[in-house]
Amino acid sequence: METKKVSKKTIKTIVEWVLIIAVAYLLARGINTFFLEKVETPTGSMEETIMVGDKYLMNKLAYKFSNPKRGDIVIFWDPAEPKNPDAKLFKRIIGMPGETISFEDGHVYINGELLEEEYVHGKETWDKGITSYDIPENCYFMMGDNRTASIDARSWDQPFVDRSLLIGKVFMRYSPSIKFVKKAKYNL
Repeated sequence: METKKVSKKTIKTIVEWVLIIAVAYLLARGINTFFLEKVETPTGSMEETIMVGDKYLMNKLAYKFSNPKRGDIVIFWDPAEPKNPDAKLFKRIIGMPGETISFEDGHVYINGELLEEEYVHGKETWDKGITSYDIPENCYFMMGDNRTASIDARSWDQPFVDRSLLIGKVFMRYSPSIKFVKKAKYNL
């Protein structure tokens, strides 16, 4: 009689642990699917701000409740391949909807005003052939911080990223060390 009680208690404990592990797994998958996603820096286009191989967390809800801001570092679907699940890009929002972005003497101008960018790494910004863009409504102009090594909106056939292509905002590095992404300050 005593053996059956132990046996039932053991089975009950095992079932409880299986349920706890299953719920934890489902919660983790749900959080990763709908709220946060781990991302790894694929290229040097954002150096020195973000280094190749660094691992970050992206807030997938960031633009469900607020508007993107100039300076946000975002993950988005490549405008040239929006249906390709492997075509995610990692850049900084530089130009906002309705603005004119231009390049002159190695500097970026927004609506004719110089944009001071403390995070730019490498040589001065160059225009890659086109010196001015009028950004359509609901679209953004993306650039990497390492301007000499970044293949960004300046060279894409479709230079604008529609808001619907934004996946989320990068907010925290978790490897090789923990560090929150510093907000960019602008003079505009």
